[in-house]
Amino acid sequence: MTHGPVESEDMSRTMNLIAHGLDQAFNGDGEGGIADPKRIGFVLLTFKFGQLSGGRINYLSNGARNDVHVALRELLARWEGRHPEEAGQHVPEQ
Repeated sequence: MTHGPVESEDMSRTMNLIAHGLDQAFNGDGEGGIADPKRIGFVLLTFKFGQLSGGRINYLSNGARNDVHVALRELLARWEGRHPEEAGQHVPEQ
């Protein structure tokens, strides 16, 4: 995968429009703005089918990179059966 900005201006514009719509839907304040602090975080990933090896994944989020990193690691752990709840282990309340 390559690093850098979104691969094209059209893709960047489309992703930003989608992200704004998602942010408004999840975090809208009812008056056309975005609530502060936000309640729901999201990540938008785009890629071209058939080009994952050596291709590019475009990433956009309304959250801090560190928070997204934690969320993605948890998602991967669940998919791989490594998350305590998925493995049938008791998870203590915090």
